[in-house]
Amino acid sequence: MSTFVQYLPVLNAALNATSAVLLVMGYLHIRRKDVVAHKRCMLSGFATSSLFLVSYLVLRYYAGMTRFTGQGWIRPMYFTLLTSHTFLAAGVVPLALVTLSWALRGRFDRHVRLARWTLPIWLYVSVTGVLVYWILYHLYPQR
Repeated sequence: MSTFVQYLPVLNAALNATSAVLLVMGYLHIRRKDVVAHKRCMLSGFATSSLFLVSYLVLRYYAGMTRFTGQGWIRPMYFTLLTSHTFLAAGVVPLALVTLSWALRGRFDRHVRLARWTLPIWLYVSVTGVLVYWILYHLYPQR
């Protein structure tokens, strides 16, 4: 693995964790009616998630897929987590894009309706991304 590529898994986990924190902060700000802070947090969360996606694709291009080495009861649990994470990650991209576009166009009625679905899915994907990293690189690292 090339030098910069070996650091991408931890960078990706950090980007996912940062995105999760920004999403929660954005949600808390909008609950307090602080629209400016909400917008900043959500745009920052979107940018952070976008950086994650680019970094993840670079990692997969240069390093290929990481093999899960765990055996026993953890194996079906890990693959269940990974499967839900993967399918929801694919779905959250268009959800986030549409939710963001409606907000930027001032269509707040539509934005709010879709954001009620987008936020929990996006948050789940961000948090499970960190869990997948932890399981793959710390609990069951490559031998």
